[in-house]
Amino acid sequence: MKSLVKAVIAASFILSSATAVYAESAPTTAAAGDAMSSGEVKKVDKSAGKMTIKHGPLQNLGMDGMTMVFRVKDPGMLEQVKVGDKIHFVAEEPNGQLTVTQLKKDN
Repeated sequence: MKSLVKAVIAASFILSSATAVYAESAPTTAAAGDAMSSGEVKKVDKSAGKMTIKHGPLQNLGMDGMTMVFRVKDPGMLEQVKVGDKIHFVAEEPNGQLTVTQLKKDN
């Protein structure tokens, strides 16, 4: 009986240690969502609040690289870029609509 108790205690310790290590190394959903993707601005449509971006993979959305139209979270983002600019951005899908939520113009 004592051997069984010791085995259960040892197994509990091992599992709790493994869980702690995993928790420290696993990326959070928020961190994964903040990963920026790279792209090139192909079109800016200020009146519609949209921009067309030729982009690489969007890891947080599980999409391959392609050219797509995105809404922008803040219309001021459209003032920061012009056709041909290289950018880094975060795209999300609030309400099922692809939206640029963060934007950084490359130098």
